[in-house]
Amino acid sequence: MGARTGAAYLQRLREHPREVWIHGERVQGDITAHPAFRNITRSIAALYDMQHDPALRDELTYLEPSTGERTGLSFIQPRTLDDLQRRSRMMKRWADYSGGMLGRTPDYLNAGLAAMAAAADYFAQNDPRFGENIRQYYAYVRDNDLCLTHTLITPQVNRAVGPSRQADPYIVARVVKETDAGIVIRGARMLATLGPIADEIEVFPSTVLRGTEEDAPYSFAFAIPVDTPGLKFLCRESFDYGRSPFDHPLGSRFEEMDAVVVFDDVLVPWERVFLYQDVERCNGVFAETNAVVHMAHQVVVKNVAKAEFLFGLAAQIADKIGIDGFQHVQEKLAELIMYLEMMRAFLRAAEADAARSRWGIVTPAWAPLNAARNLFPRLYPRMIEIIQLLGASGLMAIPTEADVQSPIGPLIDKYLQGRNCEAYERLKLFRLAWDATLSAFGSRQVLYERFFFGDPVRMAGALYTSYDKEPYKARIAAFLERVERELAEEPAPASGI
Repeated sequence: MGARTGAAYLQRLREHPREVWIHGERVQGDITAHPAFRNITRSIAALYDMQHDPALRDELTYLEPSTGERTGLSFIQPRTLDDLQRRSRMMKRWADYSGGMLGRTPDYLNAGLAAMAAAADYFAQNDPRFGENIRQYYAYVRDNDLCLTHTLITPQVNRAVGPSRQADPYIVARVVKETDAGIVIRGARMLATLGPIADEIEVFPSTVLRGTEEDAPYSFAFAIPVDTPGLKFLCRESFDYGRSPFDHPLGSRFEEMDAVVVFDDVLVPWERVFLYQDVERCNGVFAETNAVVHMAHQVVVKNVAKAEFLFGLAAQIADKIGIDGFQHVQEKLAELIMYLEMMRAFLRAAEADAARSRWGIVTPAWAPLNAARNLFPRLYPRMIEIIQLLGASGLMAIPTEADVQSPIGPLIDKYLQGRNCEAYERLKLFRLAWDATLSAFGSRQVLYERFFFGDPVRMAGALYTSYDKEPYKARIAAFLERVERELAEEPAPASGI
């Protein structure tokens, strides 16, 4: 099949009904017609359709040697630096479509899965079957151009104790039993972004298992279709309120949804299991296979797109209301420029210093990506704050499209025009700024970026402990030794004044 179309994506969703609960009701029938999912499924479909645009086909797809089919570039296992950079440009094209507001587009997990398949020997060390399982699964997802979601973390019931010491040992998803057909899973995981409208779900370790015997039932990695019996998605409130793109230009199109995933005695076939009861390999799977590096590569590309989008938004606001000549405004805009250029520099460095991994694929340099993924969660809230400060009361004076088209419209035209634009254009801009910074959709984006890769304190700790500090410590020691030596070689000062 190779690269699929948007229509094929939507049709598969219709053909594979899944158990999704939202607003107190189970979604019945065609999920692509449900108000909470209708618009986002069409936005994801638009990404798939880009692959078939004659002007974009070569930018977004490649010829997969094993099939001879045109395949989405996010699946490529880079063998050269050009492969890696082509994938990067493809990811940027997709990220630009939403201004970086879609955090879990399919390329994110595709890149990680491609890296895991290249590192199949890592899984085979747990069980020879598992190495072949990850290879076959990667080929299946790639050749059918499937959309994946994933779930990693445990429910926030009692964070002071591990999974086995919760009030109920089945609060956290765990193995109930083994059968000839596979393993049976019961419990819950968080937080499957895009989950209700994906084709498959990856269930991988949360990398916090402690290696005790009690952790064994919680140690696994597998992937299954989202319509597997017993699998349930519990959604939060939708931030797509059914309003027009004028009123909610982001929320009406890019509400990707987050869901708690419940496993109600779900059977996972053995051929879909990649790791099992091997705590050490479960904890190390993302780092040892370099999956986290390739996923972070996609994320930093997305962050560049998002920083570009927010800077453009801020610059437009400053222009339309005539504040771009004030020094304090220029300072804030310059701050956004610095953040944007930092993200670009991280991305460029990661690609320029890419090297072939022990698994045989060209992999971006980890240090700049690791720094970027730790820094952006700290920068993003400030970027949003700057737009709030620049927009000020204008982010509240935002009549709706219905108001513009009503008898009160002429007054809106008079009082809400901009320095160099009519009221309608100014309002479109300010409603976009409001949706990016103040609406439920925009507030979710801030929280999402804060915790994109997990607890920022633990991430910073991991960055510090994994970073090679010895060369820098050695440099300081050598400097001090040199100072001491130079002082010892100096002649004694003459006595007197």
